[in-house]
Amino acid sequence: MEKRVLVITGPTATGKSALGVALAKRLDGEILSADSMQVYRRLDIGTAKVTSAEMQGVPHHLLDVAEPNETFSAARWVAAAAECAEDVFARGKVPILVGGTGLYIDSLLSGRDFAESGAGEVRAALSAEYDRIGGEAFREQLRAVDPERAEKLHPADKKRLVRALEVFRLTGETISAHDEKTKALPQRWPSLRIALTYADREALYARIDRRVEEMAAAGLFEETARLLEGGLDAESTAMQAIGYKESVDYLEGRCTRAAAIEAIARASRRYAKRQLTWLRRDPVVHWIAWAGAPDIPAAADEVAALWQQSTDADKEEKR
Repeated sequence: MEKRVLVITGPTATGKSALGVALAKRLDGEILSADSMQVYRRLDIGTAKVTSAEMQGVPHHLLDVAEPNETFSAARWVAAAAECAEDVFARGKVPILVGGTGLYIDSLLSGRDFAESGAGEVRAALSAEYDRIGGEAFREQLRAVDPERAEKLHPADKKRLVRALEVFRLTGETISAHDEKTKALPQRWPSLRIALTYADREALYARIDRRVEEMAAAGLFEETARLLEGGLDAESTAMQAIGYKESVDYLEGRCTRAAAIEAIARASRRYAKRQLTWLRRDPVVHWIAWAGAPDIPAAADEVAALWQQSTDADKEEKR
């Protein structure tokens, strides 16, 4: 069987999950979730995690694979997704990546590897050093070994500054050199990439606003309260996800329920804008822009036809 991957991506609230299921049934595929927050157990409502009923019997992978108090990196996701996809291929089925985390999808398909992670002592020491000396001085340390990356980073960008110096301390190679090397790697598998959006940006934002209202009505604040009561730190990575950090503000009395809902909607709209910006950098993405309500059957027909065309083209090219 030819190893090819189908990707269904796009900003939040555009119908990715429904289209992924429809295509999995059409193409004998299985879903690999490409969402950086749906990996966490018990974060269901706020991440719009697909329900058992919505799966319609289609196998879904990479959901609920980490505890909320774990740090789940892109490197860890890529390793797990690559193994999962190979298993799907081995069973003669089509891996369908469904989700809006562009870094995860691009890293998997490009074959990119990640610089050795020092999530323990080295990272903790560098983080403490940043706090002690401040962002400007810390960036100057990075500039001494990797001026290219230091120039790109703001002194307040603690996470990326720490990561860049961490890579150098662990490997002796700058993160700039590492990134250049990985860009030259061959593509892991050929793919067809579909991105969903709305033709009218305001229609997308209105859909996002409705989804946030639906999440609140479905129990988002109660879900957040259960996580906190279960011992999850409000400062954990999982609780920084859109929807949860704003819920914490409401639960701890820093804002009203209505203000929290508006803050979630606003953050979600901004995130959708960033997702669109990321996707538009990719010249091979095929866009489906909804003019009104998503027409999943019509889109499934369109994508299935494109899948067949691209499959035939690959076969022709190899003759």
